[in-house]
Amino acid sequence: MYRLFKRFVCIAVIFIATGFLLSDSTTHAESQDEGDGQLVHVIPIEKEVERGLEAFLRRTTSEAAEENVDHIIFEINTPGGRVDAANNIGALLQGVDIPMTAYIRSQALSAGSYIALFSDQIYMNPQATMGASGVVTGDGTAADDKAQSYWIEAMGSAAEAKGRDRLYAEAMANADIDLPEYNAPSGSYLTLGPASALEVGYSEGTVNHRTELLEELGLANATVEEIEVTIAEEVARFLTNSAVVSILLSLAGLGLILELYSPGFGVAGSVGVLSILLFFYGHTIAGFAGQEAFILLILGIGLIVAEFFVPGGILGGLGALGVLGSLFMATPNPRQLSISLLIALIITIGVAIYLFQRIGLEKGVFKYIILNDSETPERGYISNQNRHELTHQTGTTLTPLRPAGTALINGERLDVVSEGNFIARDQQITVEKVAGSRIVVRERKEEDN
Repeated sequence: MYRLFKRFVCIAVIFIATGFLLSDSTTHAESQDEGDGQLVHVIPIEKEVERGLEAFLRRTTSEAAEENVDHIIFEINTPGGRVDAANNIGALLQGVDIPMTAYIRSQALSAGSYIALFSDQIYMNPQATMGASGVVTGDGTAADDKAQSYWIEAMGSAAEAKGRDRLYAEAMANADIDLPEYNAPSGSYLTLGPASALEVGYSEGTVNHRTELLEELGLANATVEEIEVTIAEEVARFLTNSAVVSILLSLAGLGLILELYSPGFGVAGSVGVLSILLFFYGHTIAGFAGQEAFILLILGIGLIVAEFFVPGGILGGLGALGVLGSLFMATPNPRQLSISLLIALIITIGVAIYLFQRIGLEKGVFKYIILNDSETPERGYISNQNRHELTHQTGTTLTPLRPAGTALINGERLDVVSEGNFIARDQQITVEKVAGSRIVVRERKEEDN
């Protein structure tokens, strides 16, 4: 167990060091030639909208403010994503004092359209679309009325805050709004193309590429910096995905169970430890987990390891609570983590039951903590003395047998039992059979002589 703990610490140190190296990598692409003194940051909003994107935008908008950037261009191409992440991003953008333009390169759907509405200006590529923002659950079904009502209001308010007609933003999230002139009759969500977005005032223009956009904004001679997602942030966005979190926690549970059935510390244990480290690495780089969460994790694992040397169950229980608490401290979404933990628990229990049925408790670490010896006669263990030699021997009852009592057989005082009938004192008896320590007798008749 001590070697296991040492390996975990070594892996943790290496992983953290690697994380610092990755997180310190270059975050800006090469700038264009020096312009007229104006500085523009181009920030991509791509892939799924989730908490990793939120952390990326928090960093990049903060850096833009620190560098006194004159204009921010968000280049958007996203199918949407999580409502909670979109809400947080919207609140973040509301606090940005720098002029912002959203350039929809391909699609700004669902949560992506909500983010675009917080920009001061929206431009679209000729093939771009925005809208289709209905709220659905993880299994693809419509969310409940409460969630739908909240999201419709949020979409309308985001549009209204930038001087846009809230009707069309609400129609993107409310299928009951009838707008047949924009191919959105009742029962379908509104999706705007470049022409319709320009017509309803949701787009300031249609441009083919960024250079054209910069000319439209009067920034053709500005210095443009393309902000890139670091390798660490790319990894963090992947690792904080809810589906990936479920996989990591399941692998951690499976690694623990398989390691218990394996001699020494091998591949299964390494995969389990690495899965936990990846979970914390992703959430740390994304800005959700602080040092306190990782410290609590180390402390929890240390207590679990100590349980093997200090029996009693208290340290192990505290250690398990510490690990569980560190997971919740590291996540921005306790509800989603609870679901992921439940999935991991079901998988782990299922595998544990399967291994127990197939292997039992005779492998791996179990053989050191479970006594498998059996007390057999071959190993010198005898629970009681068999008296088969008394069979058919005769004797005399010393007490009445009702049906148990005492008799004298071959000069030895023994506890005996009759076949069920009463036998008086000082009667002649015969041993009928011996079953372990149970000596069964019957009264001798005259014809037995």
